Amino acid sequence: MPLSEHEQRLFEQIERSLSEDPKFASAVRHSDPKFHARRRIIISAVLILVGLGLVVYGVADSEKLWLGVVGFVLMLGAAAFWMLAHKRSQTAELRSVGGTATRRTRGGGRGGRGGIIDRLENRWRERGDFDR
Repeated sequence: MPLSEHEQRLFEQIERSLSEDPKFASAVRHSDPKFHARRRIIISAVLILVGLGLVVYGVADSEKLWLGVVGFVLMLGAAAFWMLAHKRSQTAELRSVGGTATRRTRGGGRGGRGGIIDRLENRWRERGDFDR
């Protein structure tokens, strides 16, 4: 059902007031799990490059071969960190701002099959309100 003109104006006014509040915008951005996953992916990419540089330097300088081994281990750890961050970005949790309630979003590629909780929620939404 579309909103009336009055409701649309109220909605736009609320939207403007919330967008002007930097504290609210910061709280929403910092509660976004994709924001954190993106940051972790960038950090892991930088660590992979640093590890690659250490491997090249360790191989080039035969006296510091141990530095190449450290670089290789750093690259492996950063790659594992990358994979975990990518997995977390795919199965993101939504959190209420300033609260502790969480709810998982629907991950990619699972199709239309839902679990028992989804079916119960659908039944609850589709129930008939009977006057008694």
